[in-house]
Amino acid sequence: MKRFSRGIYKSKTQLAAMREPGRITALALQAVREAIRPGISTLELDAIAESVIRDHGAVPNFQLEPGYEHTICANVNDVLVHGIPNSTPLRPGDLVTIDCGAKFEGFNGDAAFSVVIPGGDEKAMAARQALSDATRQAMLTGVATLAKARLLGEVSG
Repeated sequence: MKRFSRGIYKSKTQLAAMREPGRITALALQAVREAIRPGISTLELDAIAESVIRDHGAVPNFQLEPGYEHTICANVNDVLVHGIPNSTPLRPGDLVTIDCGAKFEGFNGDAAFSVVIPGGDEKAMAARQALSDATRQAMLTGVATLAKARLLGEVSG
């Protein structure tokens, strides 16, 4: 395993090395997204993500946190952040957010997505989708602002 400096600025080699854990994380999230449906549990989704990550020679980086044994954090409806996967089946209309990460050759990938499971109460689904859309737009606006900023204070100030 290559060892890199953890400085603020990354070399081209370091940036290239950082892409692989990001790619592996994306593959795990893609597999989870494809499996989400009414009746599946977040514990089952956790197993899917772990399998993809390990099959690509990486380690689920959330499991590196002492005391946490899962690969994903799973938030359903009113669970705000870092929900623990469990055996409760997902239902139509649930707003589900999955957060996942992979460590590969010293670097970490970490990403998340949200989805509203089709079906269920139309009004609740529309409200949950609107929340998800607004949150995503806020994130994209922040990323676009960061891309143009020279100093963090230009974004956070």
